[in-house]
Amino acid sequence: MNITKEQIDALNAVLKVAISKDDYQDKVEKILKDYRKNANIPGFRKGQVPMGLIKKQYGKAVLVDEVNKLLQDNLNKYLVEEKLDVLGNPLPKQQDNFNWDAEELAFEFELGLAPDFEVPLKTKKAITHYQIVADKKMIDEQVDRIRRQYGKLVARPAIGAADEVNGTFVNEAEAIEHKTTLEMGKVKSKKALDALKGKKVGDTVSLKTKGLLKEDYLLPSMLGIPREKAENLDIEVQFTIAEVNERQPAVLDQELFDRLFGKDAVKSEKEMREKIKADSEAQFLQQADQKLLNDVTERLIETVKFDLPAEFLKKWMQNTGEKPLSSEEASDEYERSEKGLRYQLIEGKLIKEHDLNIQFDELKEFAKGFIRSQMAQYGQVNPKEEDLENIAMRVLSNQDEIKRLSEQLMSQKMLGLFKEKANLKTKEVTYEEFVKEVYG
Repeated sequence: MNITKEQIDALNAVLKVAISKDDYQDKVEKILKDYRKNANIPGFRKGQVPMGLIKKQYGKAVLVDEVNKLLQDNLNKYLVEEKLDVLGNPLPKQQDNFNWDAEELAFEFELGLAPDFEVPLKTKKAITHYQIVADKKMIDEQVDRIRRQYGKLVARPAIGAADEVNGTFVNEAEAIEHKTTLEMGKVKSKKALDALKGKKVGDTVSLKTKGLLKEDYLLPSMLGIPREKAENLDIEVQFTIAEVNERQPAVLDQELFDRLFGKDAVKSEKEMREKIKADSEAQFLQQADQKLLNDVTERLIETVKFDLPAEFLKKWMQNTGEKPLSSEEASDEYERSEKGLRYQLIEGKLIKEHDLNIQFDELKEFAKGFIRSQMAQYGQVNPKEEDLENIAMRVLSNQDEIKRLSEQLMSQKMLGLFKEKANLKTKEVTYEEFVKEVYG
């Protein structure tokens, strides 16, 4: 067998493969002899079928199969030995009226070659790295939520400005009949507030849905209807009062601290606020890191310029999927996937240049950390190392889990690289400012 490469341009090449009978004849003959031993053909005893008949019936299929195996094995070996960085896989060129009986079989394969480029992490324009802090307002709100959540309900004779009202919303025309809790503090409409205040158990009040609540997204769950139906809903509903309660905030004492954070982990309101701040900022860190990862990725795709063998890739997509695509469909698929392909090449370059490859032991430790954090959520804060090891090995026996965890670990490695090498500017913001600035 002989393989030669013809370079078309920097991004395209053709491999020419010549296979002689000596490369496959012995293997084909051996397989056909095995077929003869086991063939059951009417009119012949088992093992006595003439070889000519076996060749006539099976010879071409065996020949094609063995040649394809030879091609696959030797093409892969050639690409590795020649250190060719290809995109997709070698694509066989169409050969009409191919003669499988020729003394020498000749094949051609198109190659799409990966471009050569550099990835400068120190981009000219700095990328914002958000540092999200939990400010006093946020901590106060969280403390208030905790006190309300763990407070006690006291029955009230009539509705006051801050009470919680259990009742049923009804509108027969819209098929609404839903039991719910209406918090007076979340009611926006002054007309609705005036209508509700002072009402008692058993009373029914007519309320307009439009502008009823301070937060519109609460209306679907309040009325028990789909979100699409609640959008711009402007009807009158009847609200029948079943129960009126005042929620008295919980006292910030040791019993509540132990209930929230574990025995003696927090011993004062000051320590509670410090704990809330630390926990909140740890959660914010994940969001800020994901934002940074996304922003650096987008900046690299935007600034790192290189050409791709577009026509080869379109042809490859057209012919190698689960079902063949038309040329138009392949072009559309290429347009959708080009950005992702560019980042894959950029990421691959960074992994190689900065030695970010993942070793199995490293992946196992990452899996154990993930398992440890999950167990902690269920109160198992000090698992045995042996148990972690066994669970991690079971998880890593699943290829889908290996892929998922490897992607997460690689994201961590890339994030660490960006924090160390990229041109970043730190910006301290509250969570409210972060959401407003990032999401609008």
